[in-house]
Amino acid sequence: MAEAFNDLALPAEKADRYAAVAEEIASVLDGEPNRTARMATVASMLANSFEHYFWTGFYVVDPDRPRELVVGPYQGTLGCLRIAFGRGVCGTAAETRQTQLAPDVHAFPGHIACDGASASEVVVPVFDGAGALIAVFDVDATTRAAFDETDAMWLEKILAQAFSSPV
Repeated sequence: MAEAFNDLALPAEKADRYAAVAEEIASVLDGEPNRTARMATVASMLANSFEHYFWTGFYVVDPDRPRELVVGPYQGTLGCLRIAFGRGVCGTAAETRQTQLAPDVHAFPGHIACDGASASEVVVPVFDGAGALIAVFDVDATTRAAFDETDAMWLEKILAQAFSSPV
């Protein structure tokens, strides 16, 4: 795997790094049908590709409680175990089915402090091939405004590639 992305690089370099990681992830996942294995691989590969990724992982829609997310595969410190739809950044992404950029998590309405070191977040809803919400992908950083539209766009692309097409 390529070395971790330098957080001080230019935006074009960040996009190039995402493009390379997207290709690496697609190659590793090729032919793997197990969703948990796919999630664990995506979380690991992204966490190890960007130095500013403090917490990287999935909150999965609980099939027994369809308005609740339960922690799934992740890299980082302890995550929240459960998050209700509409609550905090992850719950808002699940509720709205839209990517959420939170440049200052402490200013985000209803923010849930799973780890006090988190300062900014990007959360992307994850859909299966039929368009059903299966999870949200959450990335935290310890600095404010660590994520932008480039991160959101590439994460959406990587997650769609990994989960919305049949294996």
